[in-house]
Amino acid sequence: METSYTQQGWNTDNSYSRLPEILFTRLAPVPVQNPGIVVINEPLAISLGLDPDYLKSEEGIRILAGSQVIKDFNPIAQAYAGHQFGYFTMLGDGRAILLCEQITPNKKRYDIQLKGSGKTPYSRGGDGRAALGPMLREYLISESMHALGIPTTRSLAVITTGEPVFRETVLPGAILTRVAESHIRVGTFQFALVWGTTDDLRTLADYTIKRHFPDIDEANGAENKYLSLLNEVIRRQAFLIAEWQLTGFIHGVMNTDNMTISGETIDYGPCAFMDNYDPKTVFSSIDTFGRYAYSNQPIIAKWNLGRFAESLLPLISKNEKQAVKLSNEALSQFDEIYNNYWMVGMREKLGLFNEDKTDKALIDDLLSIMHKYNADYTNTFRALTLGRFEDTAFFDSGEFFTWHHRWKERLRLQQESEDESRQLMKKSNPSVIPRNHRVEEALEAAVRENDFSVMKQLLNVLSSPYSYDAEQDEFSTPPKANFYPYRTFCGT
Repeated sequence: METSYTQQGWNTDNSYSRLPEILFTRLAPVPVQNPGIVVINEPLAISLGLDPDYLKSEEGIRILAGSQVIKDFNPIAQAYAGHQFGYFTMLGDGRAILLCEQITPNKKRYDIQLKGSGKTPYSRGGDGRAALGPMLREYLISESMHALGIPTTRSLAVITTGEPVFRETVLPGAILTRVAESHIRVGTFQFALVWGTTDDLRTLADYTIKRHFPDIDEANGAENKYLSLLNEVIRRQAFLIAEWQLTGFIHGVMNTDNMTISGETIDYGPCAFMDNYDPKTVFSSIDTFGRYAYSNQPIIAKWNLGRFAESLLPLISKNEKQAVKLSNEALSQFDEIYNNYWMVGMREKLGLFNEDKTDKALIDDLLSIMHKYNADYTNTFRALTLGRFEDTAFFDSGEFFTWHHRWKERLRLQQESEDESRQLMKKSNPSVIPRNHRVEEALEAAVRENDFSVMKQLLNVLSSPYSYDAEQDEFSTPPKANFYPYRTFCGT
């Protein structure tokens, strides 16, 4: 069903659909039987210029369920490729449709995508649908990441379909409305390189530059805009991964199709936050060898960026050796850029305003002691921020006592007061994160008992992670020992 109007805030375009058609398939979502609203992200809707009350209306719900398409949406399924656990394969939106691009009141452009909206030519035998639990997980975690200040795709709504989804068991079906600066991935460029022409690749790169990096322009002095594109993506990814590491976030599936050019976190399947500090932490049930473990995330990001650089080689220089040389020089900067972002973040977590040559050892020694005593990552920095130490083996240890003295001595090497340091730490150390046991508790209540109040309460607490409210104390408690081993799943 199509209607020929745009109203209630819709101000749409689909510039991606004007790219070479090898990059997508024109396709509408598959309508569902009996859509119902679970949650609407009202602040996000308003920022997009959309009326939340309209989205909650019968017609709004049909649109978010893919059962009604406004004519100007021009929906498509995007094609892309990817290295999944190191192996290259043809992929694409197997259960997602890019409805449109919404132009906000302040003239920003965002993709509006339905996830779980039915089969596409890229479904590879899948049913194109999604279960309620994984869609609620993405909504909850992505909005928490946004509140933490980490670049991320966001969630506008979760709609139930009224149809079952068959996995290991029969589950309620749902559709997530995902909002992103764009869904252009490293894998999009890999697809264009392998299955398109050089002109297709160049068109995609020019579009990406115009949409995400408008300052890159040969006319403004950039000698090689495609090399500049590579450098900018390297910088954004270095920043993003540093933010992940600083908050103990583990993505779980860092395939090249899950690395956006915009630098947003995307795909919240088997993701989780680390409780006890252990660099080798893996939660994903399919990551058998720990490829995407916490400590490996910067390494994998650099590897993925190498695949992006390979895709750009024909554009960087007609001389292949020169193109490889230039791209390798760009990639060689990743470690330094990442480490600089990480060090800045760690100094802020410790209330340090200036730099000292002893900082790296101070940070590394703290993490080493935390690992030795199985200390909770988030709560360690929370305790340092508040100056309140619980009776645990970590805080009672001689190693921590010695380190704490060194830290206090280091704080005296700056002119800022102790109160100023504490305020910096409060801005840098979340009091609360989406604890895995809390997330599972919320999903269990929603899926099995049709009780969404647990998730709404959790969302409310996570919406201001740096506030240090008394209400957050309850939600900062780590899980009991019998919660482990904890495993996450892709939810496909």
